[in-house]
Amino acid sequence: MLASASPRRLDLLAQIGIVPDAVRPTDTDETPLRAELPRAYALRIARAKADAAAALAAPDEVVLAADTTVAVGRRILGKPADAAEAGRFLRLMSGRRHRVITAVAVAAGGRLRAKAVESTVRMKRLSEAEIADYLASGEWQGKAGGYAIQGRAAAFIPWTQGSFPGIVGLPLAETAGMLAAAGIRADGRRPDGGGHADGGGHADGGLR
Repeated sequence: MLASASPRRLDLLAQIGIVPDAVRPTDTDETPLRAELPRAYALRIARAKADAAAALAAPDEVVLAADTTVAVGRRILGKPADAAEAGRFLRLMSGRRHRVITAVAVAAGGRLRAKAVESTVRMKRLSEAEIADYLASGEWQGKAGGYAIQGRAAAFIPWTQGSFPGIVGLPLAETAGMLAAAGIRADGRRPDGGGHADGGGHADGGLR
C-alpha cells in the first residue's frame, strides 16, 4: 500500500518494477512544530503517514509512506498556500543553494522503519519575469518549496548533489532496500522466489 496521493511517487516506484496494490493517502497534519528542524520534521511526517495507513491496513500489508521537505537553513518551505507564498519561496531560493529532504517510512509486521535522504540543490538567480511566468503555470501547486524539478523548474536548476529521485519525491535506492527488508523486492517479487508479478506489475504478497 502506498500512503501517498503523489503521482510522482507512483511513477518512481514503477521505475523499479513496483506497482502498489492500493493507494490510500492519509489526512496528516503537516504543520511544523515550533523550532522543529527540517530533517526531524520530514521523518515525523513520514512516520505519521505510515502509522495512520498501517492502522487501517490488513496485518500482512506493507505500507510505504514518504514526505519531501525543502529547507533553506533551518527554515522549512512546505507546500505554498497560494501563488504569493510560492513567489516568496522562489525569491528566497533564487541564486543560492537549498536542501531537499525526503523521508521514507515502511510499516510491516508491526514494525516501522524510517530513513531520511538529503540532497542539495542550487537554483540560479531568477528574474521577476521568470518567477511570474512560473507562478502563472500553476506548477507550484502542491509542491514542497513551490517548484517541481521534474517540470518547468528544471530550467532553474544548474546543479544538484545527492539523490535526484529523492528530490522528485522518493529516493529509489533507499526505498528499494527498505522494501526488500520488509519482504518486497524491487523487481516485484518476493525474496524467497515466490510471488511473480503479474502483467500489471503486482506481486503475491507485494506492496499492498
